[in-house]
Amino acid sequence: MGRSISKDTIEEIQKKTDIVSLVGEYTKLEKKGVDYWGCCPFHNEKTPSFHIEPAKNFFYCFSCHVGGNSIKFFMEVEKVSYYDALVSLAKKNGIQIVYSSGDNYEKSKQDESESKKIEELKDLYDRTASMFHYFLMETEQGKSALKYIKDRGLSEEIIKKFKLGYAPSDIKWLRKFLLSKNYSEDFLNSSGLFSSKYHDIAFFNNRLIFPIFDRYGKIVAMGGRKLDENPKTPKYLNSGEMPQYKKGETLFAFNFAKKAIKENKKVIFCEGYMDCIAYHQCGIEYAVAPLGTALTEQQIKMISPFVDEVLLSFDSDEAGQKATERAIYMLRKENITVRIIKLSGGKDPAEIMLNFGKKILTTEVSCAILDIDFLLSKLGAKYPIDTPEGKTKASLDFFSYIDSLQSDIQKESSLEQLCQAFNLKPEAVKRDFENREKARERIIYRQPVENKSEIPIKLNAELRGLLAIIANLDKYKSYRQELLNLDFEDPSAKELYEILEICFKEESLSLVNVLNHCKDKRLSNIITKVISLGEFKDDSESAVQDSIKLLRRKVFEKKRDELQNQIRNFKIVTQDDKIQLEKLIQQKIEIDKMLIQ
Repeated sequence: MGRSISKDTIEEIQKKTDIVSLVGEYTKLEKKGVDYWGCCPFHNEKTPSFHIEPAKNFFYCFSCHVGGNSIKFFMEVEKVSYYDALVSLAKKNGIQIVYSSGDNYEKSKQDESESKKIEELKDLYDRTASMFHYFLMETEQGKSALKYIKDRGLSEEIIKKFKLGYAPSDIKWLRKFLLSKNYSEDFLNSSGLFSSKYHDIAFFNNRLIFPIFDRYGKIVAMGGRKLDENPKTPKYLNSGEMPQYKKGETLFAFNFAKKAIKENKKVIFCEGYMDCIAYHQCGIEYAVAPLGTALTEQQIKMISPFVDEVLLSFDSDEAGQKATERAIYMLRKENITVRIIKLSGGKDPAEIMLNFGKKILTTEVSCAILDIDFLLSKLGAKYPIDTPEGKTKASLDFFSYIDSLQSDIQKESSLEQLCQAFNLKPEAVKRDFENREKARERIIYRQPVENKSEIPIKLNAELRGLLAIIANLDKYKSYRQELLNLDFEDPSAKELYEILEICFKEESLSLVNVLNHCKDKRLSNIITKVISLGEFKDDSESAVQDSIKLLRRKVFEKKRDELQNQIRNFKIVTQDDKIQLEKLIQQKIEIDKMLIQ
């Protein structure tokens, strides 16, 4: 058995932990007589059934029937073991832990070891962040990084508050320094601060560092923004998931925002570190950032006990708009009012703060619109709502929002607003809402079918290259090897290439057979026209090579874009994931080199 915490220490923890203050960090409480009531933080409810008796240091939920003392509450709400709850509450109340040698310790040695490692990792990240902060504020190396963030409008006060830092460009310095402080090789290898493949290379180097705090103010991870303009390196690198850090259960700046969130009963979800910090610098201290644009259910549960409404401040690009819409549905399902901050003075909060100052950003926040107005405006721009078909499509899209609402009154009121926005009859909208699948089928069935023969074929580089080959079919065999590995995007070029391949394999490659295989009259007409005019009679070689070169470049660009998306959306959970990410980055670098040639 491992060491157990002494009974005297446990009794002191129970005595000094104010259960009302502790529970108040997770749900709103109302005093009734000598007791307190609130909505249960362990399940969703609208009528308070969570009861606290401060004199007995006891809580009980009359709905889900969970009850116990302050230690039990902390275990349940934070999902930690008895031992971890004791350690956390002891630290919270400034109690020194005394261990006994008895055999009544209920935690396994393995669990104790894991808990110890988590605390050691938090301590390591805190010390490392402190060093990076020193490099930023006090050294010659950090001057350019400090100038960069000051040029972005951040004050020295806010830089210190968020403990921003600079990771030195010397990729091996951190390892040497930490080893000199008696950290073990194995511990550093598993810390997430170094490359999984090359253990002496720091994961963060020559980057502006954003420490990521847990809800209690302990640094558990980091984000790093690059400071050079090298297109081959990712703009941001972020710590992977570790025992002490779960990305989907953490909100950037929540430790700083908790008090303001409770006081204002609202929170702003914004997209990145700088946006969140900009809000805080402008005195809007109830801003937090999901670590990635995908808001999670766990992150919503962190704030839902304290807020009446959520303001969304994601980017205006396609990804940001999708994230906004997804967040609206998630929050509405939790019965939380949602508003959208539409930034008109700049592309993001940091830019508005820099160019226009605190007053304008505060005004933008106060002018946040309700989610229903945002969605209706978006649908009005997406569909031609001056036509019956456009109105139907917009309405069918809007029904997803109606489904996320939690009361019949909300649903009815929102359907009325839809009718007013698009000049619709309530009876018709209600019928389509109740029979939406049939309405969708009618829309699909009525889609106009394009008359393909009336659309002219565009004579692009892909098609020109293949037409040049047809003008000189005797050279097809020599070009074929290069064409095999290419990817034709133009439908007509793809069809013509497939015809050439069929004729070649049938050993019947001739102009007559190519034309006989053409099912598209437009294609056969353009072939006949080009051959008759003799357009490629003299420069067919140049046209073919130009086409092959263009197609080869497109293949590389497509692969590069795919890799870029993979890298951008890659989630690091294990050390193997880091290795895989490094491989993807290396592949992209190789393709970038090929495109430069």
